Amino acid sequence: MKLGTFGKRLVTSAKQARAIARGEADQATYRIHVPQDIDVRAIRKKLGLSQGEFAAQFGIPVATLRDWEQRRRKPEGPARVLLMVIAEEPKAVARALASARRAA
Repeated sequence: MKLGTFGKRLVTSAKQARAIARGEADQATYRIHVPQDIDVRAIRKKLGLSQGEFAAQFGIPVATLRDWEQRRRKPEGPARVLLMVIAEEPKAVARALASARRAA
């Protein structure tokens, strides 16, 4: 099967995406997109945690969590990244934080 220009670009893009997902790509060649709007309540509910439990488990002040959920404030930069990781890999974040607590 002969690929046209679009097909070749599509295959190349898929290979690049796979390399990024696997952590094999040079970080200087791509940019990570962190969404401006994150549904903090949905993340917490998906995990089945109360506000107090979520805050305690992930080191976030309860008042801050409430402000995010009630949209009085938005999570900024690193907090958005942390929330994205929590949404995808909550156990990894919990392990890392537990390890940090033991080391302290």
